[in-house]
Amino acid sequence: MSVSRTITKAVIPAAGRGTRFLPATKAQPKEMLPIIDKPTIQYVVEEAVEAGLTDLLIITSRDKRAVEDHFDRDQALEEVLEKKSDLWPDYEPLRKLSTTARIHYIRQSEPRGLGDAIAHARHHVGDEPFAVLLGDSIVTGETPCVAELIEVYERYQASVIGVEDVPRETVSRYGIIDPEPLEDRVFEIRRLVEKPAVDEAPSTLAIGARYILTPAVFDEIAQTPPGKGGEIQLTDALERLRARERMLAVNFKGHRHDIGNKLDYLKTTVEFAAARQDLGPDFRAFLTDFVQRMGAK
Repeated sequence: MSVSRTITKAVIPAAGRGTRFLPATKAQPKEMLPIIDKPTIQYVVEEAVEAGLTDLLIITSRDKRAVEDHFDRDQALEEVLEKKSDLWPDYEPLRKLSTTARIHYIRQSEPRGLGDAIAHARHHVGDEPFAVLLGDSIVTGETPCVAELIEVYERYQASVIGVEDVPRETVSRYGIIDPEPLEDRVFEIRRLVEKPAVDEAPSTLAIGARYILTPAVFDEIAQTPPGKGGEIQLTDALERLRARERMLAVNFKGHRHDIGNKLDYLKTTVEFAAARQDLGPDFRAFLTDFVQRMGAK
């Protein structure tokens, strides 16, 4: 089976319940939580499209119709906004996404883990290599993170996982790789360990929400038994795949924002607001004053 085709397909898992953000996520998908005025998942879709991925499959679940509605065209709204020149520039990037990429949806009927969510993409992906971008993680940087992975895949023709260096004391929160240096920021993966104890972690390079995978992963997911909570862990399936074929990792240059927990969500909102041209000057002045007032207490 050939895996040398140009990568055009991306799978975006967005089926999680978002229980950490209840009650805000009772009737709203966590992927739709806004970073100021743009839903988290729109940043993810924009990254995929900027990297040249034009065929996107979003894995959803019941009560996540808002994701589909967000990327659907709204002709009546567009007609109104086109007459309001001050509002159209903020909306136009969303409209362009609907004409640049083909976005499809499939439901994960029950929460059986990330591995099971990826398995739902098998029919859509077929025998092609594909990208995976987690719907609750934003990666910022000069180059789209997934584009870095695609470049390495095209050179080595092997699955590629994006990784980031994390503090040693936090390794038990992540899937961790055992790396063998190959070139600058690129590693051969000797094994993957899901949430290891601090003293058992083979490195501090954590799997960072972006992947390029060969279609062989679907067979390995099908053979992976459920783990804790009855969920099929993608890391376990990837370890099976690594034993079958070569697998690489890229310590990507961008910065990952994990929107899946409250503290990182707040940090991301502050960082994005401070960096914006329209809000940044006033917001940074507010932050300076706020920190001074807090320090005086």
